[in-house]
Amino acid sequence: MERSVHLHFTPEKMMNYLLLSLLAAVQADVLPGSCSFEGSTCDYTADPAGLSWTFSSTGHFIMVDESPQDEQKKEKAVLVGPEVAQQDWSCLRLVYQLTGSASLQLLRRSEGESFDHMLWSAHSPSESWLIASIDLQNSTEPYKIVLEGRPGSAEGSSVSIFEVDISDKYCIECDFEESHLCGYTNQWNGNVNWYVGRGVPNEPTYSDGPGHYMYVDSVHAKTLQDVAKLVTPMTTVPMSGCLSFQYQQDRVEGHLFSVYSRDRAGQYQELWKADLPESNHVDWGAETQVWIPVQVALRAPYPMEVVFEASFNSLKGGRVLLDNISFSPEFCSAGTEPTFDPKVANCDFELGVCQYTQNTEDGEMWKRVSVKPNIYRIGDHTTGTGSFLLANSRFTLQSGYVHRLYGPPLPGNQKYCLRFFYSLRGFSKTAQALAVYLYDTASAKQDKIWTQTGQTRDIWIQAELTIQSQKAIQLVFISTCKSFWTCGSVGLDDISISLGDCELPLGPLPVPSHCNFETGLCGYTQDKQGDEADWVLVRGPTPTSYTGPKGDHTTGAGHYLHIEASLMLAGHRARLSSSLLRGSRGPQCLLFFYHMYGSGTGQLSVLLHSDLEEKDRLLWVRNGEQGISWFRASVSYQYDHQHQIVFEATRGPSVRSDIAIDDIIFQKGPCKDADQQISHFSLFGDQNIIE
Repeated sequence: MERSVHLHFTPEKMMNYLLLSLLAAVQADVLPGSCSFEGSTCDYTADPAGLSWTFSSTGHFIMVDESPQDEQKKEKAVLVGPEVAQQDWSCLRLVYQLTGSASLQLLRRSEGESFDHMLWSAHSPSESWLIASIDLQNSTEPYKIVLEGRPGSAEGSSVSIFEVDISDKYCIECDFEESHLCGYTNQWNGNVNWYVGRGVPNEPTYSDGPGHYMYVDSVHAKTLQDVAKLVTPMTTVPMSGCLSFQYQQDRVEGHLFSVYSRDRAGQYQELWKADLPESNHVDWGAETQVWIPVQVALRAPYPMEVVFEASFNSLKGGRVLLDNISFSPEFCSAGTEPTFDPKVANCDFELGVCQYTQNTEDGEMWKRVSVKPNIYRIGDHTTGTGSFLLANSRFTLQSGYVHRLYGPPLPGNQKYCLRFFYSLRGFSKTAQALAVYLYDTASAKQDKIWTQTGQTRDIWIQAELTIQSQKAIQLVFISTCKSFWTCGSVGLDDISISLGDCELPLGPLPVPSHCNFETGLCGYTQDKQGDEADWVLVRGPTPTSYTGPKGDHTTGAGHYLHIEASLMLAGHRARLSSSLLRGSRGPQCLLFFYHMYGSGTGQLSVLLHSDLEEKDRLLWVRNGEQGISWFRASVSYQYDHQHQIVFEATRGPSVRSDIAIDDIIFQKGPCKDADQQISHFSLFGDQNIIE
């Protein structure tokens, strides 16, 4: 039976509610997936396996709150939207409210994928309606918008959704004609702020003429540097092109008007400044009362906001008006350089040394090598059986050397995140094993930005550092050794460079189909009925000598799962099950890393479990000791119905039987280098496994 629930409105929330009601009434042209929830859920359907969505007492929005008695085992309410295919870029605006411990997620569901891709999430309660703006990139493949509301366990928790609006524009664009102001926010200042104006610019607050715009006035400015900031929604996907807007000024000698980009770390970068004559070609006299068009090159390879800032001198004052903000993926002028793609500096050394070079005068002291799986030396980081670079190998062992490896040129005035993996092999003294320098190509100077400090050997350790330079640079990896007796070799692998700060993720959300166990089990669960032991979440080496890894695969210092053989008997099993996965008519790729070292190592199997089948299906298996490396496994399979993937480890005859897994990834389509051919499963078909 449908339930009606009354909400307690504060005066502020009631005003927001009335404005939003007016907004919903006047909107007409909407794209598929839009819904105002006025007494219906439009083309959205509720998942019957989840909690129930209900309409408010007024019928103007839907909500989900604490679970009733018969639904207490359910954690979330799910709404699945209609199939949409956006040939052009679009913007989704979501009007919502959370109370208590509730959370809300917006996801994208594509055909043939086991997991939904998270686009946005919110966890913070509020006293009023909030607006979220999410850019939807153009796509040739249809998809569905999915909303997941979790009320949580705290008393009074609820999720309310007022409207989903999808328009064919960029979220950063705005003409300020609608009451939601496109999600723009005024960064409150006690003296000067941005307001909505209408009609004649000379009297924006009193005119009743057509058209709206934003304005800021110095009438209340009290200090020499009162600043008003109007902030766009945060971009959610990479974008670059031309940002256009129009503005007016009067009494320009009394203020500055500037435009900045601001990343999630709060770092500003100036994009444009109005007090520079070259910014636009208009007479800056006080009589100027025309809308001045401006075009600014905008590069947003990672999440950022655009900030329109007016800074006032209270002695002279002035006013700024702003309107018609738009964006084009084409750059403002043909001469604008495109956003630099740092992927040119990425290299896993599987097919060569990419764009890395060595000084011919030094000789090629970095050697590209590979190590066959064994119990004495680790292989590469990428797959465990591939290639990596090795400095001062047994073929080049000598004293008094300096090994330099130069990366490709990187443009200046950018922020980069550098990540790479290194491994120490036999160093007695490791102070100068590996260092990274920035080489200034113009001045031929180099500065050290990182040096290896760890002492752990025979394990791949991830290093990451943020680099920012105003000048063009090259990365130089240097390994130095002064004495033959104190040197061994150092390995280098999986170098990657991205734009942005290493401390900030590239996107606002984790990827549900990826799990590195750094924040828990990612929805994987222990099988409490079909096995005799559990997988153990640890970091560092396992307790028993001569078995198990020294560290995880992700960073060398993170978490992974393993079976602790000393707590099990021979033949005992530990089973780890994934969350429920949707079936697909197309192939799926499962990637993961496994570690099987120890003279008594047993068996690791990957199984497919379905309630429609009497027995689990075998997808992949390994038996016995494989070596001291982490090895990558890739399994392609196809199954039409809902299922789970199960990792099953069986203890061998001795305590030296620790087995570990890490970095599990699900991908759409077949694996490029699958360990076996695709296994096709249906309700009546036989399995086809090639080992």
